Amino acid sequence: MSTRAHGRLQGHTARKRFGQHFLTDASVIDAIVDAIDPRPGQMLVEIGPGLGALTLPVLARAKALTVVELDRDLAERWRGRAEPGLRVIESDALALDFGTLGEPLRVFGNLPYNISSPLLFHLFDYGSKVVDQHFMLQKEVVDRMVAAPRTAAYGRLSVMLQWRYRMWPVLEVGPEAFTPPPRVDSSVVRMQPRRPEELRGLRASTLQGLTAAAFSQRRKLLRHSLGPWLLQRGYEGSFDLQRRAEEVGVDEYVELALQLREA
Repeated sequence: MSTRAHGRLQGHTARKRFGQHFLTDASVIDAIVDAIDPRPGQMLVEIGPGLGALTLPVLARAKALTVVELDRDLAERWRGRAEPGLRVIESDALALDFGTLGEPLRVFGNLPYNISSPLLFHLFDYGSKVVDQHFMLQKEVVDRMVAAPRTAAYGRLSVMLQWRYRMWPVLEVGPEAFTPPPRVDSSVVRMQPRRPEELRGLRASTLQGLTAAAFSQRRKLLRHSLGPWLLQRGYEGSFDLQRRAEEVGVDEYVELALQLREA
């Protein structure tokens, strides 16, 4: 399918408030579907089917698919099509209990920037029910997700998601693949939840609080940001605070969070 540089496709106008950019490049669509590799018998869930660029080829391969759509007009359109094997849920994905959809889940979607980080954290609670996730996001966000310590992209998002998931960028996508074209490059990331034993019984909320404090003043040494936070919690360990937040690896943050839990 060729890319068209206007916001109206098949009678629907892309809506800025939903961050809608519809994928229209056939070669990119094929590459993403191949990366997902949907198969019959799997519990597949798409967040934001839009006009069906990924929906229809995934459904053709898997024979069954659940889609979650916030846009009332699009949800109604999908219900009206009555595609065999397609279940339509009109809902905000950020408020949806994914645990009610069945398991094991395979989740995918082209996520708008304004919900990407909140949705990734929302899905934390369902990691035990999820096999994998494939999301198209702004390339900048994916770069932050997989960033290594001592790089500008490394931050709280990097630590939290690398603790919870194994992640790989699988495809980069330019603006010309969408209608209307976004002003940024995009990237597809594969995410596989880590096994319970890898998480070591750590609560996400503990690591969230710790990393929020650490990266609150990322240009300063941790003794100015994380130090007071640890002091308030009675920490008496020997964690090196003479570093900046970006110099501390994921494993070190996890170890510190575990010490706080045990204190």
